[in-house]
Amino acid sequence: MCSEVTRHKSGSQWRNFYGRFKGKSLSAKQSETLRVEFAKYSIKNISWEENPQRKPLNLTKLFAKKNIWLEIGFGGGEHLMHQAKLNPDIGIIGCEPYINGLAMLLRKLSDHPCNNVRLYDGDARNIFDVLPKSSIEKVFLLYPDPWPKKKHHRRRFVTQEFLRPLHNSMKAGSILRIATDIEDYVRQTLQEAPKAGFRWIAKDASDWRSPWCDWISTRYELKALKEGRVPHYLTFVA
Repeated sequence: MCSEVTRHKSGSQWRNFYGRFKGKSLSAKQSETLRVEFAKYSIKNISWEENPQRKPLNLTKLFAKKNIWLEIGFGGGEHLMHQAKLNPDIGIIGCEPYINGLAMLLRKLSDHPCNNVRLYDGDARNIFDVLPKSSIEKVFLLYPDPWPKKKHHRRRFVTQEFLRPLHNSMKAGSILRIATDIEDYVRQTLQEAPKAGFRWIAKDASDWRSPWCDWISTRYELKALKEGRVPHYLTFVA
């Protein structure tokens, strides 16, 4: 993956974004779906250009629902769609800067609209800037980019730069689910998450070896299983 600098500022500083915004070119149909459908689901007033004073989002106005969940890096959107259909009374925010993944989810939403979904196509840190404190009930981080080289571990999501503002946005007692097939990512997660205020609630090995009861496998998990890697399902309380 290439390193890119986002166009969003953090105060007077630019944030480095490590990853991809775009893969292979979208087809004309995908581009049209992206243009039409994203307008229905996108969240406004997150970017620095739109919201330079970083005013908190009005989540009640956005969803008119009591509980809000967040999925960070939803990939092709299989899990997000599954949860949205399973929990119609929950508002779900999906964050995914990779436009090809966003296009895949919007195609699904075009076929099966969900009025409890809202989407952001940028860096998750920009969402953390404007989420009201203690507003999120549950968070999903599923098969995040592992950045396997040791020198790149600081780019992983499970660092204090991401975990602390995430914790600040979550209600006391809320749940953070992390799924990964990379053992070293598990190690770093278990090391860093408690520093940010998260408590791992596993009581025995079955708690991290077995998927959650409402789980649906994603394309990334199926690929990991095919290649012989073992999924880990980590549950934390904020």
